[in-house]
Amino acid sequence: MADPRGFLKVTERELPARRPVPVRIMDWKEVYEPGDQAVLRRQASRCMDCGIPFCHKGCPLGNLIPEWNDLTRRGEGREASERLHATNNFPEFTGRLCPAPCESSCVLGINQPAVTIKQIEVSIADEAFAKGWIEPEPPARMTGKTVAIVGSGPAGLAAAQQLTRAGHTVAVFERDDRIGGLLRYGIPDFKMEKEHIAARLRQMRAEGTRFREGVHIGVDITWAELRSRYDAVVIATGATVPRDIAIPGRDLPGVHFAMEYLVDSNRAVAGDEVPEQISATGKHVVVIGGGDTGADCIGTAHRQGARSVTNLAIGTQPPQSRTDAQPWPTMPNLFEVQSAHEEGGERVYLASTVEFLADEAGRVRALRVAETEYVDGRRVPKSGTEREIPADLVLIAMGFTGPERQGLEEQLGVRFTSRGTLERDAHYAASESGMFVAGDAGRGQSLIVWAIAEGRAAAARVDAFLMGSSELPAPVAPGDVAIGLHPA
Repeated sequence: MADPRGFLKVTERELPARRPVPVRIMDWKEVYEPGDQAVLRRQASRCMDCGIPFCHKGCPLGNLIPEWNDLTRRGEGREASERLHATNNFPEFTGRLCPAPCESSCVLGINQPAVTIKQIEVSIADEAFAKGWIEPEPPARMTGKTVAIVGSGPAGLAAAQQLTRAGHTVAVFERDDRIGGLLRYGIPDFKMEKEHIAARLRQMRAEGTRFREGVHIGVDITWAELRSRYDAVVIATGATVPRDIAIPGRDLPGVHFAMEYLVDSNRAVAGDEVPEQISATGKHVVVIGGGDTGADCIGTAHRQGARSVTNLAIGTQPPQSRTDAQPWPTMPNLFEVQSAHEEGGERVYLASTVEFLADEAGRVRALRVAETEYVDGRRVPKSGTEREIPADLVLIAMGFTGPERQGLEEQLGVRFTSRGTLERDAHYAASESGMFVAGDAGRGQSLIVWAIAEGRAAAARVDAFLMGSSELPAPVAPGDVAIGLHPA
């Protein structure tokens, strides 16, 4: 069991230092310095192994957090890795990219800083890879059943690994030239270097999962043809349709969706030639949207040598600490300073974009913005507060509305909900027999930890569909909500 007085002996929350800003913006390597194992074990000792570990409910995967915390405290890294991988296929991803709802629901967080669960998780995973503990787990027998998975983001990869290990022949289809989905082309290397994807793919290939890059289902192969060739199909295409802003000047050159910009940058960092790359070099950059995607754009712009970076958010600045409306163990909406925000730029709240303004050449030169006011619960520009912000490059990072519909409705008859997501039942099954939906395609824009959880749960449903029953774990059902997270 855990040290019952650990949280009394160690009251300070310690995280690895971030590399100095002037150094890190000169490259694309990850922001954090390597962690100290002594510090890590000291931090793990703060976990109380409480009788009701709310962190389990805070995590959609149901991670066995107190168990691997205590194993870390005792220096039993291999055993900690085994417990971590029992519920999470890709802790090296979540440990870097998840906003850690588990920490928001940590019992210690009632009156002390929460346990550094996320840092302990990624350290366990990194040590396991470094010491060769991550080995292929091929199935003991093959079932003769085939499964196609469309989309190679975290939901698709999690479903693929689970189904491969269950003995099915699994092929993952990805329309891009590399596997990884949003992990590959949406996440900058300074948040997660792509070697972590490559390392996990080596394991999956050795287990027997097959990958088909550069195949656009619905275009190169129709959805109906794919369904006829496989015993089951999992749709894990994500929610990739960006939310737009319908104001004058939206079609001006220099105004782009955030993902257009990030994909170009990630391809360039990977060594690809990117003709007419969208770049921030020497430009006044304005990012519309205050979420994670907006922060990724900010950090990328700094590394490309932007002249200035301004981040606009239409709402109010979140509070620094919990309010009475967001009590423990809910996940509060707090003001966050991500690594990209440390690197420079200006953050402006209550800013409503009214119009994009053009220069003489017809390119964007500025934004006209106004202060946001609330009228009957709606956020609208306040008359008389308009001003201009210089902008050579505008990046729209306002989230995503749902999956792309191309081919699914007309080729297969799969239905969509009023929210724009793919319709599915309580077993992740779509309206067409043998078709299943996992991740953001069915849930809507959400967290990486939800995508992995849904991929694992959908895999169990597919296995049961093919074999009559399944021993694969199913951590969540569609519509499940972790503590403090709104229903998708």
